[in-house]
Amino acid sequence: MLRWIALILLVILIGLQLKLWTGSGGMHEVRALRSSVAKQRVDNERLTQRNQALAADVSDLKHGEQAVEARARAELGLIKPGETFYQVVERPAGSASVPPPSESGGH
Repeated sequence: MLRWIALILLVILIGLQLKLWTGSGGMHEVRALRSSVAKQRVDNERLTQRNQALAADVSDLKHGEQAVEARARAELGLIKPGETFYQVVERPAGSASVPPPSESGGH
């Protein structure tokens, strides 16, 4: 009689172990969820840093005249009265520069 009880308990233990390792909500799913949570924490940290930078930028724009002026200069190309505006035009990447003709006097 004791052998049958031990055998039944062993079968139940094996069944529970199978469910734990392979079933729904088992160890494989737990590992996948932990990995997903770790990735989400990294994303949240990156977004938190971005939000803090944006909040500092908004604060500067609300309270600082220099930040507004710098942004207007960079984004809108504004200049102050009395300043001289210079525009530097770069050559397109595809155009090759033509070297000046060489002056060799070896006749």
